[in-house]
Amino acid sequence: MTARRPPSRAARRPSPRAASWTAFGGDLHLDLTGRRAAGTGLRAALEDALREAVQDGRLAPGTRLPSSRALGEDLGIARNTVVEAYGQLTAEGWLSSRQGSGTTVAERATPRPAERPATLPPGIRPTGRHDLLPGRPDLSLFPRTAWLAAARRALATAPHDVFDYGSPLGRIELRRALTDYLARVRGVRTDPERLLICAGFSQGLGLLAAALRERHRRADGGSRAARGARAVAVEAYGLPPQRDVLRAAGLALVPLPMDGYGARTDLLTGPGAPAAGAVLLAPAHQFPTGVALAADRRSAAVRWAREHDGYVIEDDYDGEFRYDRQPLGAMQALDPDRVVYGGTAAKSLAPGLRLAWLALPDALVEPVARFKRLADTMSPVIDQLTLAELITSGRYDRHVRRSRLHYRRRRDRLVAALAERAPHVRVTGIAAGLHAVLQLPPGAGPEAELVARARAAGLVVSGLGPHLLDPSLAPNAPPALVVGYGTPPEHAFPAALDALCALLAEAGG
Repeated sequence: MTARRPPSRAARRPSPRAASWTAFGGDLHLDLTGRRAAGTGLRAALEDALREAVQDGRLAPGTRLPSSRALGEDLGIARNTVVEAYGQLTAEGWLSSRQGSGTTVAERATPRPAERPATLPPGIRPTGRHDLLPGRPDLSLFPRTAWLAAARRALATAPHDVFDYGSPLGRIELRRALTDYLARVRGVRTDPERLLICAGFSQGLGLLAAALRERHRRADGGSRAARGARAVAVEAYGLPPQRDVLRAAGLALVPLPMDGYGARTDLLTGPGAPAAGAVLLAPAHQFPTGVALAADRRSAAVRWAREHDGYVIEDDYDGEFRYDRQPLGAMQALDPDRVVYGGTAAKSLAPGLRLAWLALPDALVEPVARFKRLADTMSPVIDQLTLAELITSGRYDRHVRRSRLHYRRRRDRLVAALAERAPHVRVTGIAAGLHAVLQLPPGAGPEAELVARARAAGLVVSGLGPHLLDPSLAPNAPPALVVGYGTPPEHAFPAALDALCALLAEAGG
């Protein structure tokens, strides 16, 4: 009987394969299979794979590589092949090897990236030493302690199914809390089944636009189906990002002229009236002009919606912040079947939470919820539960009251400083919100030049002109700045106010 010889060491070694190893706790994948299939030698394939890993940054300078024995075993190749590959890459400068320290990726100079034009992507706020751009609260006011306490309680009491997929309308806990809060504070008439939680008012507006665009109605006595909305009436002054959302949904924009009483909603009817399916308004505190929509114009907008099967979209972005009197109630209460109410935590808490809500008419609940499900299934639940707890515990009301006092003092300081140091500047708009419009005399020069001078001095402000949809609607508008006095943290506000007053005093001279 002939004894069988054990297989040779080479015969026991598997064919080269892909391998991953851990370097400082991170995995790196090397795949030699494709290179071998292309006819590359084994050692050359390993060198190419390592060289590529260094070049594309997967192996950062200083990263320690596995020993030649360990890598050989992982890849199923001879240790000598790894030793030779390490040696070649060390000679080329890719790797570094020292006795007793193993093999590491060598330090090397990295090329400087090509300089790019100093332009900002759309939606990115410019920055400067003094930020007085509108649209953002004082982020240092965020109630961290109260939010953390609410989050802990919400998580401790939440059932397990909270973390499953849920309704696109949002968590019922938050919708119930908001139903009570909005009725008490803003006079909104709704219920949890008609509230939808969304990722900011911009998303909510996009969902509404899609639903209106799709919407069908019967015309000509029901003989044919007319297509959905094709246009939305908007205030002549407004937020460019909101207009972008509506245009992206395929809707044309029809500007409504404005005066000291708000948008001319009476022009929605009569000869030459726009064929719009909805009108977007900020009735409590128009952005950026700061006026409140007059009562007769509120009624005219609701009457138009009833008579033309349209909708009013109410943007109540800072309705809690009125300083000279009680805030105006929500327009939605005039007709919950024709007015969509949109609220947000962006100004009362922080825009980074991405929490907003829509109180929808019955006819829009299903289509808007369907588009919400298509957009992102549902909004994240942890922040919804936390906000619900914050509201029901009363901490949210206390935070809003403190914030209201803080911003009122900010506005008073702004008005007083301008009266003393730049008396030629007129503060317009109601005493509300987080911004003010500063109207300058004609001799102050072009608005764009003033904004540019401010930027050169490290002061970031916005002109009123870019918010106007159609310049022909205000051909003789005087230069004006939109100043966000809520933006700087408290320690930075005095310096920002000094820089603004110095700029305006110079402009008046």
